[in-house]
Amino acid sequence: MITINISEKIREKCSAIQLGCISCKVNVRPQSNELWRAIDEERMAIRNNMRIEMIRKIPAIEVSRKAYKLLGKDPARYRLSAEALLRRVVKGEKLYQVNNVVDLVNLASFSSGFSIGGYDTSKISGNITLDIGTSNDSYTAIGRGGLNIEYLPVLRDQNGAFGSPTSDSERTSVSDNTSQFLMVFFDFGAPHILDESMNYAIELLKKHAFADNFKTFIIS
Repeated sequence: MITINISEKIREKCSAIQLGCISCKVNVRPQSNELWRAIDEERMAIRNNMRIEMIRKIPAIEVSRKAYKLLGKDPARYRLSAEALLRRVVKGEKLYQVNNVVDLVNLASFSSGFSIGGYDTSKISGNITLDIGTSNDSYTAIGRGGLNIEYLPVLRDQNGAFGSPTSDSERTSVSDNTSQFLMVFFDFGAPHILDESMNYAIELLKKHAFADNFKTFIIS
């Protein structure tokens, strides 16, 4: 089993940091109509009750933006993935449909405000550390190309950085062949909603990705 830890460097800057982790076996499908109906329902509920200026005040997003500033990264330029998703939802813009696993991660993210990483465990080498990105770190981000991850919170394995709350790397992305899956909630100080958000994600994984062999844990 992969060991996940948090470096002292990032703890010094963000003392409330913790990671909510869900490991399981999944069945990837190109699409799920039932899941997309659930996504549409949540999107409509958010659009009817939220304005753009309210997004940054969502607890999980507000503390994450503060953490970015403490680390030296501009949260307006390197937007959190959850914030970016919610902005698309509130504006009525289309969400990308990828596969059932990626789509349910997005639903869990914009419904909770947590930025969530989703990784193919078989593509991760060795143990994982959450650390602060340096000028020597780089990766090709999903749908974004090269991403400047210096000063971002980043997940690293023995082959280098592969994930952040802004965007994950192509190297560890979920594909049609993924079976072992790791979901990571980046929590910078909203622990009162983390358990509920993780439980909702587990329900989505069971219902829409036919997941089993669950292991859940919080690194704090």
